[in-house]
Amino acid sequence: MQIILFGPPGVGKGTQAKLISKNFKIKHISTGDILREEIVQGSEMGLKAKAVMDGGSLVSDEIMIGIIKKVIQSDRCKNGFILDGFPRTVVQAEALTKLFAELNTKLSAVIYMDVGDKEIIQRLGSRYSCSKCGKIFSRRDKIDGDDNCTECGEKLIQRDDDKPETVLKRLRVYKESTAPVKTYYEKLGKLYLIDGSKNIKEVNKNILAFLKE
Repeated sequence: MQIILFGPPGVGKGTQAKLISKNFKIKHISTGDILREEIVQGSEMGLKAKAVMDGGSLVSDEIMIGIIKKVIQSDRCKNGFILDGFPRTVVQAEALTKLFAELNTKLSAVIYMDVGDKEIIQRLGSRYSCSKCGKIFSRRDKIDGDDNCTECGEKLIQRDDDKPETVLKRLRVYKESTAPVKTYYEKLGKLYLIDGSKNIKEVNKNILAFLKE
């Protein structure tokens, strides 16, 4: 089973990807994680990516496709994978389609988690993380008013990315560059829409029901 999971920022892609990975025993490919792995390992791709990032630029599509190709070909993906965080543009989606053809890998489904702008702004605006261990909390769930992490006791902070003005900017960028990816996969007949506004268990139940079909 080879799956792509995508949607606007704040829809819970990472959470659902982990649950799907565990349920079907397939590799969760988080592009952020595999990029960091390559940099830590000091691989050729990792060194190229580090040089670009140290220079303040974004890692090129060519490098990201190269890293994804390496992971897909590894034993970790022998049972399949769920790709989270890529593609973000139609150009990347086209490059990924070429890669799958090259590796004779058939894309099972593209799951699009759909959530309205208002809900996303509320979710991200209420999201806080631990300044030490990075654990994520939501003010909507954390009703005791405690400003400290329940795991390590450190102070909770709100990332700049989750502040209202930044969230609006992220949504604008998403609509300009990533939303067209939805149309791309729709035309390929691979897109499955899921209501991401429901709670985690309901969303996961709906995704699993679709995949088990």
